[in-house]
Amino acid sequence: MKLLVIGGGNMGLTYSEGMSTSPLLNKRKLMIQDLSEDTLSRLRENPDFEVYNNLDDCLPQADIVFIAVKPYHCVDLFDKMKDMVNDQQVFVSLMAGVTIDFIKEHLGVSKVVRTMPNLPAKVGKGVTSFTESHDVSRVELLMVRNLLDTTGASIHVETEKFIDKSTGISGSGPAYVFYFMNSMLEAARKMGFSENDSRVLVSSTFEGAVTLFNEGDISPQKWMDRVASKGGTTQAALDSMEDNNVKELIKEAAYAAFDRAVELGKDPE
Repeated sequence: MKLLVIGGGNMGLTYSEGMSTSPLLNKRKLMIQDLSEDTLSRLRENPDFEVYNNLDDCLPQADIVFIAVKPYHCVDLFDKMKDMVNDQQVFVSLMAGVTIDFIKEHLGVSKVVRTMPNLPAKVGKGVTSFTESHDVSRVELLMVRNLLDTTGASIHVETEKFIDKSTGISGSGPAYVFYFMNSMLEAARKMGFSENDSRVLVSSTFEGAVTLFNEGDISPQKWMDRVASKGGTTQAALDSMEDNNVKELIKEAAYAAFDRAVELGKDPE
């Protein structure tokens, strides 16, 4: 199988590094294309990549094509790609808000998989939701899933609406976690902890809590109940969050990301 990734930015590089280790490539090098000379120079340092600056030299020979450019670049890119593609190729979009129908129409193809990646894929802890057009076969979808799994986990969803919804949860979600972490870091420093001690306190707390959640079968609410005791310090913190409506604000933030994903899908041009 010949695999091409178009776009060597953060997300394209992240998925390329993971997928280049896949047995599906059968020791072939992963093809990756970009226009930036600086990016191309960095990409050439990876011996698992075959690096291109011209689509003509790589796109026609690819079996599966991952598209990892910014959504606002997609129309110009599709115009360049259109005369080089064929209907046997599978196109996998890592672009937020660009619909399957939009890709099919502008590329003149039928086999499209739309995904919603997230940043932790960079360390092999990502989660990618995906769905496909009708013409993608079960075998092709399985190959795509195996490629996505090289960066963490993948979740197949039935419709594109759930791609937009997962944008609000997993796609944008790491930023919500970093937002919370940043607030706790600021609190720790204000209390007088050093920069390093603040970092250890916060990062280890998050890592430990997630490990407890993943290794057990207990809901977050039950874990909160185990940590908090009536009239204690934890309960005081949780009461403060409830009084300030933090839970509802987090839900609203997730829905704001979802709504924006829907808006982007209506007009990616």
